[in-house]
Amino acid sequence: MHEIFLDELKKLNTQFMEMGVFVNEQIDQATRAFVDHDKKTAQSMVDNEEKIPTESIDIQKKALKLMALQQPVATDFRVVISILKATTDIERIGENAMSIALETIRVKGNPRIPEVEEIISNMTHNVRHMLIQVLTAYVQDDEKMAREVASRDSVIDHDYVRARKLIVDGIEDDPSRAVASSSYFVVTRLLERIGDHIVNLASWVVYKTTGELEELTNPSETKTI
Repeated sequence: MHEIFLDELKKLNTQFMEMGVFVNEQIDQATRAFVDHDKKTAQSMVDNEEKIPTESIDIQKKALKLMALQQPVATDFRVVISILKATTDIERIGENAMSIALETIRVKGNPRIPEVEEIISNMTHNVRHMLIQVLTAYVQDDEKMAREVASRDSVIDHDYVRARKLIVDGIEDDPSRAVASSSYFVVTRLLERIGDHIVNLASWVVYKTTGELEELTNPSETKTI
């Protein structure tokens, strides 16, 4: 019976990893579309927006069925709970990527701020790398890697604060940038939120491997809203 459980759990982990990789690609596609003013690509993403939530529901249904039918022991139960929680964070990341695509469709071709777009590209690169690393940590039960990923969220937060200052300065220098800059505020905030969800994923890796529910963010850290 336990061998059946482990086999089904392996399939579930594979599906979870595939969903995470797809969401990672969505982040890249959305931010590229935003910087390149590529409304066609953004619209294509929006047209297929149900793919991620549908996949999330499928994984969660299978996880709940696995618990109900196989009656896992405490350790196995913890693994299933972690995948349920982690899948929710992956779905939220996908929603953030979709919101960036929607912002690409909404924004007009107004004057842009190249320095801010460079930060957006950097934030995208960093969150994508963090996401792949935390997915790897999840599959490999690598608590150390998960903690290292969570610690890198401070880089995302730093870029977020720096971008907001540049946006405000840019509007002061050229008020015609105000309309486009509202989208910069939205997109950088969404990328910062993606970083937060990745930290949540890292927390679920720690829970999965140790059984401890632990807050990995720095409680003394202050973020600019």
